[in-house]
Amino acid sequence: MSDQRKNKIIVFVMGFFLFSFSIGALLKPDDKISLSERRPLKQFPALDSASLLSGKFMEQFDTYAVDQFPLRESFRSIYSTVSIDLLHKSDIEGLYLKESNAVAMEYPIQKDSLEHASKVFRRIYDTCLMGKAEHIYFSVIPDKSYFFQEDSSVLTMDYTDFFQTLKELNPQMDYIDITPFLELPDYYRTDPHWRQEEIISVAEHLADSMGTSISNNFRPQIFTENFRGTYAGQSAKAIPEESLYYLTSSALEQCTVFDHQNNREISMYDFAKGNGKDPYELFLSGSLSYITIENPTAMTDKELILFRDSFGSSIAPLLATGYQKITLLDIRYLPSYSLSSQIDFQNKDVLFLYSTSVLNHSETLK
Repeated sequence: MSDQRKNKIIVFVMGFFLFSFSIGALLKPDDKISLSERRPLKQFPALDSASLLSGKFMEQFDTYAVDQFPLRESFRSIYSTVSIDLLHKSDIEGLYLKESNAVAMEYPIQKDSLEHASKVFRRIYDTCLMGKAEHIYFSVIPDKSYFFQEDSSVLTMDYTDFFQTLKELNPQMDYIDITPFLELPDYYRTDPHWRQEEIISVAEHLADSMGTSISNNFRPQIFTENFRGTYAGQSAKAIPEESLYYLTSSALEQCTVFDHQNNREISMYDFAKGNGKDPYELFLSGSLSYITIENPTAMTDKELILFRDSFGSSIAPLLATGYQKITLLDIRYLPSYSLSSQIDFQNKDVLFLYSTSVLNHSETLK
């Protein structure tokens, strides 16, 4: 076969391939969300003269075309496999894959973000806590990259500087260091969060530092052996599934949990949410803005107000065994300037418990 004939065949095959994909893209209904990435996908942008002349339409259309590309998930998986296994790239989609562990690239320290978070905390202190709260504490949950600081192939921030900066910016609170009680296996391999069954020692240390004690008779229950967290979808790599456990006890079974955001009583563990798109929402139905947990079997009348992010959903049930009542507040969804009219802070212990990822990107804190 002549070279000219071969070239014609290649051109024909490529043309047919591109034509088929174009037709497929036109006929395929737009997907609303990416279940693997757990995010909404770009929809067809509004077309008008202003957006067309400004170039905004084409910019949005490019994003739309990428999000709605036919067989997008298959191509993402192929790209991830080729990048990691064949090209030996150390990271993909902002993640490092180390020993079947997906680790987010948390770098560098965003000092402006730490200052913003601290300003929000200071405003809460000035308007709600000063002269009212019994004791005020804060603690920082390290990201998984904290455990790879000695690995030269992983880009990590200076966590010592990170923690020290926060302590200097928040002198009104007593810092509780939980890093000595955490190791990499205490976190899910496919998700950023910590494993509830592995953080009992963290909860005990927090409780002891705040002058109380928690139960030591938790019973682990397996929810699923096929858990795939947010990083599994983000990386599009076939990271092995893992088990998702939750802890219960006689004390937890008697607790009452109320969701003030939606004015309803809820369960400590939401099995319907656990079977949904984000199984970590098994714990306290996810990141609801305002929840209370009341423990009728508590041996103390102490109450705790916990300012938290999603990590707080799994440790709050453990802390609940050491308090008569815990109030969980998520100021990513509940504006902090409205707290003084909704929450009674008088004689309560207060704990600000946040992950490094939220503090380093604190624009969500209100």
